[in-house]
Amino acid sequence: MGRNASISTQKILNALPDTQMDSQQALIDRIQDMFRSPHEHVSYLKSEQFAKDVLKLNKKVRTILEDEPRCVFLQSPAYVFGDIHGNLEDLHFFSDNVWNLGMSLTAGNFVFLGDYVDRGMSCLEVVSYLLAMKLMLPHKVFLLRGNHETRDVNGWEEHYGARSFIYQCRERFGEEVGYKVWESTNQTFDRLPLAAVVDQDIFCVHGGIPRPISDSSVEGGRIKDILNVSKVAGINPPYEHEDDNYQQVASDCIWSDPASEEQEQYSVDKRTGYGDSLRGGGAICFGHKAVTHFLQQQGFSYIMRAHEAHAEGVAVSKGARVFTVFSTSKDHNQGNNAMAGCILIDFEKMQVINRSPAYRNQYVHRRDSVSIAMLSEAEVAERVQLGLITTDPREEEFEQEEWEEFEEEESDDEMDRTNDSSFDEDDEYVIDDRRKSSVDPCGTRASPEGCTHDSHDYFMEGSDMPAQKIDFSGAGQAADSTNRRSKKRGGFSTIREEEDDDEEESTVNGDDDMEPFDDDENHSYGASSSSTGMSPGMRRVGI
Repeated sequence: MGRNASISTQKILNALPDTQMDSQQALIDRIQDMFRSPHEHVSYLKSEQFAKDVLKLNKKVRTILEDEPRCVFLQSPAYVFGDIHGNLEDLHFFSDNVWNLGMSLTAGNFVFLGDYVDRGMSCLEVVSYLLAMKLMLPHKVFLLRGNHETRDVNGWEEHYGARSFIYQCRERFGEEVGYKVWESTNQTFDRLPLAAVVDQDIFCVHGGIPRPISDSSVEGGRIKDILNVSKVAGINPPYEHEDDNYQQVASDCIWSDPASEEQEQYSVDKRTGYGDSLRGGGAICFGHKAVTHFLQQQGFSYIMRAHEAHAEGVAVSKGARVFTVFSTSKDHNQGNNAMAGCILIDFEKMQVINRSPAYRNQYVHRRDSVSIAMLSEAEVAERVQLGLITTDPREEEFEQEEWEEFEEEESDDEMDRTNDSSFDEDDEYVIDDRRKSSVDPCGTRASPEGCTHDSHDYFMEGSDMPAQKIDFSGAGQAADSTNRRSKKRGGFSTIREEEDDDEEESTVNGDDDMEPFDDDENHSYGASSSSTGMSPGMRRVGI
């Protein structure tokens, strides 16, 4: 009798709806529907509901990321993607050709190397989609951190203008809610892993290999250094609790570059294999010796990184041991024939997958497209604002656009509900505005000097709102909404903890002046690859 009662009770309990899971699935479904057809969800993309969904996604995904190590370990098959930079069109290309049945039904893991925001016009859409995939498939989708996943960079409205993440949040949702969405997303970025290792053989990172901070003979080496980085790290600017040595490790992971041949000859330290990056700002570069030492120490064969634009989508350097992956074909001065690439690691094989210029999506259109002839000027302006309508490529790449002002239609009660239920500040983590970061983004170039997108300046166009800086001194402190608005403006350089009169020096040795050199050592894959019988917009190259 007791056993039968228990079985009956369990059946009744199983039949009860799981409201929490239903709510989470509904959230994921809304984001996926938006991603599949953003042109049909223009109202949602500018709504309070979308703002709440992004805030909820951040809160849920943060708990997942806090359980992940700073360097994640996974097995192939694995697809590795580089910078996306708010380019929903190229992300949709990969969705159409790599996981067209959905990520859950596609064999293998997905590794994204960072730089999800800035430069492109669809930063919120890209971030929300990737966070939704992480929430749905936490052990299959891995999001690493790039240098644009820091407040100093994605809050740099003075340089990126309307293409900065902070601008798009404020413009889309208004001053107060926009700031909350931006800060909440950055709190999620603070918890992203810095690196991944595939098959105990391929090291994946956004920028490059970090300099050692401990004895290289110690078991674990640089991977152990990465694992010891704080679980919550601001990096640029740092939190007060971040150790200087491990802050350097984190900065190297997201900022460093391979040295050019001339850097190898003249400026790279022959003893360590490291030198100052032509990117500037305190970033470092790594040469052949540093690559060899790192791979030997860790027992790895290859390094896969992003961080530099390449028109062919993928490039190799350092004796074909370093692969650079770039997964956006726009917004980097690479020309109209630029391709977006990714790499499939399949046990002992690697395969390059490129987006050919022949690929055409179904929802991003040029201003002169016949498909938008029936839209009103207001509808066109809305779609331009969301990145769904682009300028004619024959015009200047970053022509200043006239946008309609975003109309905020929310009541005080609606705002209060958003304030109370959707936004949790990190009370225990405080940004230290007295400390210097290892790398100063304001002193860096978008890529090492001599590359095709080595200046930030051209991104200043297109911003209708006045550029403002962010003061992070109150970012981790609980405050009411009126006080928080007054705190968030001012000089933004670091994250604050305690009173300390001694200003710490940069961890990067920048004593030696360097001449600018062209990086003619990188060799590109994909441009000469022949099309297969797959899609006219997709190319594969075996390595």
